[in-house]
Amino acid sequence: MSTYTGAPMGTYLTEDRLAIQALAREFTLKEVLPVANELDPVAGEIPLELRRKMADLGFFGILIPEEYGGLGLGVFEYALVVEELARGWMSVASIIARAQQFNDSFTEEQRDEYLPLMARGEFLSAVALSEPEAGSDVANIRTRAERDGDGWRVTGQKMWCTFADAADYLLVFARTSPVDEKRRSHGISAFVMPKARGTLPDGVTGNPVRKIGYHGWKTWELSFDGARVEPGAMVGRRDEGFKVAMSDLEVARIHTAARAIGLARGALEDAIAYAGTRVQFGRPIGANQAIRFKIADMATQIEAARALLYQVCAEVDAGRRTGLKASMVKLHATEMAERVTSEGLQIHGGAGYTTDFAAERYWRDARLTKIFEGTSEIQMKIISDTLLGR
Repeated sequence: MSTYTGAPMGTYLTEDRLAIQALAREFTLKEVLPVANELDPVAGEIPLELRRKMADLGFFGILIPEEYGGLGLGVFEYALVVEELARGWMSVASIIARAQQFNDSFTEEQRDEYLPLMARGEFLSAVALSEPEAGSDVANIRTRAERDGDGWRVTGQKMWCTFADAADYLLVFARTSPVDEKRRSHGISAFVMPKARGTLPDGVTGNPVRKIGYHGWKTWELSFDGARVEPGAMVGRRDEGFKVAMSDLEVARIHTAARAIGLARGALEDAIAYAGTRVQFGRPIGANQAIRFKIADMATQIEAARALLYQVCAEVDAGRRTGLKASMVKLHATEMAERVTSEGLQIHGGAGYTTDFAAERYWRDARLTKIFEGTSEIQMKIISDTLLGR
């Protein structure tokens, strides 16, 4: 198997960061990739033992402060690990976010209770945000939460809730005040709804979505029928849950860009290896200029996306707002990943259209990166609105 390490990135990659990157790379090649190659073709789920190994390495606590048991590192280190994990299986690169998103919105009591567990991978979330009529338009949420003594009762429909069954809690967004057409985003609140792994909460039923990729865990359509939310479970202020949902977007889009780059790199590395062993007309196909130029272009596109990712990560870690560039890197990296993984599949020829090779997995999963965490069209709207005005 070939590995493409990429060009050095100047002062970005310090010795400590290179060590973290090397650790994640070795773990992925030894632990993640074999599991992905075995389980993804049969839509199997991420093994609990693999999650435990990830927890032992601190991957669930990269962004969690040291006082809560995390590593207390930055978004840059987070992106390094995510890229490496996604090179093996995007779902594994995704699951670490389930301990490291929306945490800044927790109360001090919630942080004291939850963050140590999250850092150990023992309290992972499934986010119940999207609805049949509220995808990109988050403000259109209709699921409602009504007072029930000191707690709440949640009723409504949710879509695209990945990991709903195996998570330790649902982070549910629901309306706690009627819709105000002048302030559509107002009136939404966020709640922690703990539950046992392998179950849905009382009052919640659901069906897995029949998706074409993003295997390793199930994605659910959920129905809430008066599901109970206990006192003290609200995240952020009442009626300001939209701010909670938006608070994580910069890091979420960086996370997706890193996942996309990891997928593209997997496609490139596998294409290089295949081009060196696949013989046609008496010589390896990698001797043909058509294949060589494809690989040259794939590597260049990956490198350009990674350079932008590193710049954005450095700005976030320096405390600067980077909403515009976060949208840019999410747009650029995910569009790149679809092109590069498609070329990787093409280099494999007919073999690439089978589940015997990972080329098709990278291609399927890269296609999703253009949709979640804000579609490419939403990113272009954000970018153009910022540059041109609304």
